[in-house]
Amino acid sequence: MSEPVSGEYGSGVEGDRNAASSGMVIGVDGSESSMAALRYGVDLARRLGLRVQATAVWHHPSFLYGGYYPELDWTPEDDAAKVLKLATDEVLGDDVPEWYTTQTRQGRPAEVLIEASMDAEMIVVGSRGHGGFAGLLLGSVSAAVAEHAHCPVLVVHRK
Repeated sequence: MSEPVSGEYGSGVEGDRNAASSGMVIGVDGSESSMAALRYGVDLARRLGLRVQATAVWHHPSFLYGGYYPELDWTPEDDAAKVLKLATDEVLGDDVPEWYTTQTRQGRPAEVLIEASMDAEMIVVGSRGHGGFAGLLLGSVSAAVAEHAHCPVLVVHRK
């Protein structure tokens, strides 16, 4: 897996309760459910005095060999960064607090979020992301994170 790439937003809350913790990690994939998770998580983090790390996970599409993108001005990592920027702009607008950070990570979403849970006080995910089957209560990522995370998990249903 590659190292996390920090976003353009600030880092840390002044007077943070637990400097060793990464605070609250919120999974963002651009779906309505993940946007609801981001809104709820940011509001909750503000009230609890926690830092937020909004995280988008990307991987190389299976149809491309070795991550080679012939003559395309596109990468899945760029898409993940754009999703985070759009989500941040929609939820926070121009008032992005210092305690809000973003990162993109390469890997499988559930695995990356479960790994992030080792240093987090809480993980927040939407109940359904992109893909999957309509009508299921939880998506595969939210179900896996809820079952295997090392910290409390909040699953937010879109409103």
